Formats: sequence, C-alpha cells, structure tokens
Amino acid sequence: MLQALPPIGRRRALQGSAAALVVFGLLLWWLLPMGEDSPSGRLTFSTGVQKGVYERYGKLLETAISQDMPDVDVELRNSEGSQENVARVATGKSDFTIAAADAVETYRLSGAPGWYRLRGCTRLYDDYIQLVVPRSSKIDTVEDLRHKRVAVGQEHSGVRLVADRILEAAGLDPVGDVEPVAAGIDTMPALLKKGSIDAFFWSGGLPTTSVRDLSKDMDVKLVKLGYLVDALHKQGGGSRYYRAATMPADAYPAAQRGRAVPTLAVANLLVTTDRADSELTEQLTRTVIDSRDHIGDQVHAAQLVDLRTALFTDPLPLHEGARRYYRSVKP
Repeated sequence: MLQALPPIGRRRALQGSAAALVVFGLLLWWLLPMGEDSPSGRLTFSTGVQKGVYERYGKLLETAISQDMPDVDVELRNSEGSQENVARVATGKSDFTIAAADAVETYRLSGAPGWYRLRGCTRLYDDYIQLVVPRSSKIDTVEDLRHKRVAVGQEHSGVRLVADRILEAAGLDPVGDVEPVAAGIDTMPALLKKGSIDAFFWSGGLPTTSVRDLSKDMDVKLVKLGYLVDALHKQGGGSRYYRAATMPADAYPAAQRGRAVPTLAVANLLVTTDRADSELTEQLTRTVIDSRDHIGDQVHAAQLVDLRTALFTDPLPLHEGARRYYRSVKP
C-alpha cells in the first residue's frame, strides 16, 4: 500500500508543479501574441487607372490585408497614376499608395503641400517604360514621333511625367512637336487599334495585361528607349531615377518575337506619411513582404519585391513603423 509523502516531499512536489506552470506560461507568452491587439480602423489606398498594374496589385494587397489585419477596413480608390497618388497621400486624402520614384521626387522638389510629410515603407517592383506602335509603323526611335498622334497618359499620371521627359530628351517639344493625347492604359490599346493614335507610352510592371492582350490582337512592336538614359539624367531632378534596363524577350512574346528590348525602368515605392500609425505601418509592411509570392502568382512584377532591397526607399526616409519591421527580420 502506498504511503503518504512526507511533508518535505509534498512541498517539493508543489514547488515543482509551480515551476512547471511558470515555464508553461512563459512558453505560451512566447508563442502566442497575447496582449497584442491587431490594428483596427479604416485605411484608404490610392491605386491607379483601371486595368493597370497598380489597380490589380492594390486589389490583391487588399485581400492579403483582410487576412492579416481582419479589423482593418480597406478602401481602394482609383487614380490617374503616380502624380495624383503622391498628392493624395501628402495632403491626407489617402493613407497609403504606390508611386514611382521619379514622381515622388518631382513632388518633393516642387515644395507642393505636405511634401515634407512623405515617408517610404517598401521599395516594390520596377516600372518599365514602353513605347508601343503598330509593327508596320516607320517609328523606330522617339525622334520619329515628330508630328505623330501620341497617347502620353492622363494629366496627373506617372506616364505623362516620363513621356514628356523622354520626348524632351529626344529633342522634341511634348506639345509643339507631337500631338499629345490624354489617355490611360484602359483606352490606349483601343485607340491604337482604331488608328486614332500612332503610338502610346506606358509605364508599368511586366507584363502589363492590356499591352499583352493588345499584342495578341494586333501586330505591334516596342520601340527602343534605353539610348536616352544619359540625356534624361542631364535633366536632373526626378529624371535621375530612370535607369537603362532590358525588357526580357518573354515579356510580350507576340510583339517581341524572341528579342529583348533596351528600355528604361524606374522603381515603385509604397508611400505614406509621418501621420500613419506605426503599428499599422509595421504590419502593412510585413504583409507586403509576406504576400509577395501569392500576389506574384497573378501580378508577375510583384515577384521582384526583395527583402534585401525593400528598405531602400530613396528619395523618401523610412517610416518608423516600416523601420521597426525591417529591424525585426534582420538576421
């Protein structure tokens, strides 16, 4: 028959049990986000034109946010593009956006309202500048656009900004030497198919669905742009963010016919202001990085988001919340 433990044994058993409970509690505290509330509230995100990469990326990011931050209500707002996006965020009309680095720098240098509040969260993917013309066209260089009808993007788009600069780099007056047509990627392909324009500029991730679909329906080609990089850098300001790049041959197979195209590229940034909540910004930055592969399955450009370069948001300083995220994942 079992004998009762002596007093000292019972005391030691109780102490051992208490110690085990403490260890178990600490383990739970370590593994579970106890006491940490998920961010909540409303978030307004400015995207881009319909059928553009910004809009598609924004919709997929909204889904990822709803999974990671279920108490955050996301409102997506279409825009004309980078220039409007930067202005919206800087003036408090949107909380977050995507914008190309050249548009961000142009806004800052202009001293426009709220420029000093702008902050970066993540360097995303690169936009590739694309000049699309019918394959039968005699337009082989930007200089050949003289006296042509050219779609250059909407007034407040990043496309308009870069198109004007490229035309100037080629020695053309964006208004006097070409017939500019204000149109976005949602209407440019149809205008080219109808013969209403002779060419259009586009700045977007690769591949852009509208350009890819056009290349399947119409025989088009992409004009080389890389040779203008030095002339662009001489312009100074936001133009220093353009770099020579190569559009891979498989970006638009029907248009490129196995040939890579020398062009220009510019980085996209996830942009907010110093008004954004640090906890929300930290979690949003985490969501952007963690959802790269999932979003990249549908927006190929998103696959290029790289944790090693994501914190380089020049010309913007990092938001403190984003900085906290990068410190937390630093090896």
